[in-house]
Amino acid sequence: MSSPLRRRMLEELRIRNYSPATAAAYVRCVARFAAYFDKSPTLLGPSHVRQYQLHLLEERKVSYSAFNQTVCALRFLYRTTLKKEWAVERIPFQKRPSTLPAVLSFEEVHALLARVEALRERTVVSLIYATGLRISEALGLRVKDIDGPRRQLRVRGKGRKERLLPLSRTIIEELREYWKAYRPAELLFAGRAKGGSLSAETVRAAIAQGCKAAGIEKRVTPHTFRHSFATHLLEQGFDLRRVQLLLGHGSLRTTAGYLHVTTSGLGESAEYDLLARVREAGPR
Repeated sequence: MSSPLRRRMLEELRIRNYSPATAAAYVRCVARFAAYFDKSPTLLGPSHVRQYQLHLLEERKVSYSAFNQTVCALRFLYRTTLKKEWAVERIPFQKRPSTLPAVLSFEEVHALLARVEALRERTVVSLIYATGLRISEALGLRVKDIDGPRRQLRVRGKGRKERLLPLSRTIIEELREYWKAYRPAELLFAGRAKGGSLSAETVRAAIAQGCKAAGIEKRVTPHTFRHSFATHLLEQGFDLRRVQLLLGHGSLRTTAGYLHVTTSGLGESAEYDLLARVREAGPR
């Protein structure tokens, strides 16, 4: 993709308040599309897009999410940057696969957290489970986002939408223990690089090691703790709409998917302190 077109696309993305990470991903997808044909996207049309989509599916065998991210990038390029109205109609998404998320039991969460040895990584995972954060949201937190006296957390989610989350007494205790050990100044979970946050890869590696030590054979990622957070709240009787707001989902339909993996029906609202339940689930 030529530099002028790249700059123009990035400008359009910034004007529409896309996050830097999303903008970089879109430009990367378009650059790969252009490289596949060795031509500028301005010289390519619907037939080329279709050919490239088949290449992604049949030859590269990319995941559902990677395929649809490319669709989003190409739709943005042709419809918004290049003003081609055929973009939406001629660049289809792939149908979402009907799969259920992996969910951990209280006992499994306890066993895994007990075997994540590094305090920083363990605190990240505990916070994700206790609040339902996405890994990107957790690693982007700043110290000032925590309001200890009011037990609230300010989160900047997808599309830079902010939401306030309640913090349980248990996670407040763990955050205080972490702060005493690390004394973070600006970023809550700073990495080795100056001014940078802890990497998601480091957290994933810590989880993988914890699973191995705990004998957990499920495929567990940081997002598994978000899935477990939502499922456990529903099992504890939380209203579906309230869980939607905590997760920051734009659609109630997305949250409703967790009803398929709950082990009990919806009832009356319960206390919002899942980490306390995890501690109770541990060995006596």
